[in-house]
Amino acid sequence: MCGITGFWQNYGQADDTIKEIIYQMSSSLNHRGPDSQGMWTASEFGLALGHRRLAIVDLSSEGHQPMHSINSRYVIVFNGEIYNFKNLRQQLVSFGYSFRSHSDTEVMLAAFCQWGVETALQRFVGMFAFALWDRQEQVLHLGRDRLGEKPLYYGWMGNTFLFGSELKALKAHPHWQGEIDRNILTLLLRYNYIPAPYSIYQNIYKLPPGTLLTLATANSHPRPEPKPYWSMQSTVEWGQANPFLGDEKEAITQLDHLLRDTIGQQMIADVPLGAFLSGGVDSSTVVALMQAQSSQPVKTFTIGFHEAAYNEAHDAKAVAQHLGTDHTEFYVTPEEAVSVIPKLPTLYDEPFSDSSQIPTFLVAQLTQRHVTVSLSGDGGDELFGGYNRYFWANQIWQQLGWLPKTVRRAIANTITIRSPEAWNKTFDQISPFLPKRIQQRLPGDKLHKLATVLAVASPEALYKNLVSHWQDPASIVIGASEPQTNLTDTTCWAELANFSQWMMYLDTITYLPGDILTKVDRAAMGVSLETRVPFLDHRVVEFANTLPLDLKIRQGQGKWLLRQVLYQYVPPSLIERPKMGFGIPLDRWLRYELRDWAEDLLNEERLHREAFFNPQPIRQKWQEHLSGTRNWQYHLWDILMFQTWLEVQ
Repeated sequence: MCGITGFWQNYGQADDTIKEIIYQMSSSLNHRGPDSQGMWTASEFGLALGHRRLAIVDLSSEGHQPMHSINSRYVIVFNGEIYNFKNLRQQLVSFGYSFRSHSDTEVMLAAFCQWGVETALQRFVGMFAFALWDRQEQVLHLGRDRLGEKPLYYGWMGNTFLFGSELKALKAHPHWQGEIDRNILTLLLRYNYIPAPYSIYQNIYKLPPGTLLTLATANSHPRPEPKPYWSMQSTVEWGQANPFLGDEKEAITQLDHLLRDTIGQQMIADVPLGAFLSGGVDSSTVVALMQAQSSQPVKTFTIGFHEAAYNEAHDAKAVAQHLGTDHTEFYVTPEEAVSVIPKLPTLYDEPFSDSSQIPTFLVAQLTQRHVTVSLSGDGGDELFGGYNRYFWANQIWQQLGWLPKTVRRAIANTITIRSPEAWNKTFDQISPFLPKRIQQRLPGDKLHKLATVLAVASPEALYKNLVSHWQDPASIVIGASEPQTNLTDTTCWAELANFSQWMMYLDTITYLPGDILTKVDRAAMGVSLETRVPFLDHRVVEFANTLPLDLKIRQGQGKWLLRQVLYQYVPPSLIERPKMGFGIPLDRWLRYELRDWAEDLLNEERLHREAFFNPQPIRQKWQEHLSGTRNWQYHLWDILMFQTWLEVQ
């Protein structure tokens, strides 16, 4: 796991000047790679590659980057891990290749020499972002892994092409003149993240997952577009056309074997390794299969909150005790959590407003004190049907979609007569009498969310409403229009007959890389911790998409098949409880601990002066939130995270 960066100016420049620039760019990524720094330049082209190394596999100097292929054709800077590099190495040895190191980077270079860039990419099992200079063809390739685990930004400042793992590396180039794109700001307010291919800056982009960008010149016109070498859309449609035909027992066995193999590969490291453990289905499955393959107790980590509605630490501890892991937990005070907020603009580089960014950073910080690599359970919800919307949204539309809009709107009005807090108190009283599977954390908020979707015209509109914060963000951002995304561009939609499967697919290509993986990568790499995500091995993804829906969602509960695998190692009594997510009591903090901070950022005069937002709807939501009549925590956090980020620009 590392940080990569570089630039191409398409004209010669003094070698000392180029080296100083690339040194500054790569130094900005020190947190991603504190172990060593490397750079390579071709001053005659105005080309430079920079690298910061976090040594994980082959800790010797032989793993240093930038690295050259044995035939000197290619030079690479690479961030990530190729988990099947040992198998690929054996194949390449049979073709006559020899290796001087034990690193996966050297295997990548040999694979490019043997099979070509795109074919080699299709053979890699792993997470990666890389820049590859082809000396023979004089072209530059940028590539990103299939699901988007590792980040890669790129773009143009005048005639200079820039790229890097994080925006701060691009900003370190003297040609940087980043201009905020107001249109893209609308996407932050809708989704709480900025989806690929966009960034907050004009002419700067995120390389989409599963694509390869090839440049024959630094500033060609028209500018080249990334080309897919793997497609989630094709994967999902192929899975529907070629479904898994075995019985339930065979499905459990096959998934167990596949996850064991994947997790076994991802446990290979020359540094201490552990896992995040929340006590939920996904992280518990990962830890259970790690412990089943380890002769020593696996190191596991969790953080807890003193607010019961947000605390999963006791559940994680129970799972850890059952599995016999070496478990570490840390209870966070509001003051400790709030102290993270000033770090967020630098950590994320562009506005990002998933408030679970705070506990994610804290658990990464805790984990890094003990290990250098941590496995995570991310991706299980999208692949195996874990989010409540996959079954609730389908049921809502089936049961209420036939009603006239006026009737659905009347139901919504009835719900919103009572505040979320009033509903929460009611549910607290009746909760002991409800089945566990329908109990919810903060049910009042969820009822108000339900009210907002009742008047929509189609299932697709219902989903868009569910994943949106501000429903009309272009009315909030002054002088902006909302761009098209994978969620609104129907050409990106897979052909799926079932609404739940359609939602799972869209979450996998939007929410997963744009929010979840971004959150985890920046939080972990901000403290020099590598994270690995076994569920996103593309072989697991491809198998999951052959499974019929009833192996994922059954009797109003998600992740049925994954639960059956887990219950071979952990009793259901330790797992069966309402889904919590990884949240913080943000609604209360905004009313109390964060009130003065938020009031300053949401000051009406300030909003007018900065001229990004229409103040009136923001102030209205702020006052309603403070009064307790509504919970607008997510809408307000979107604005607050932009305001906080803007302060440091």
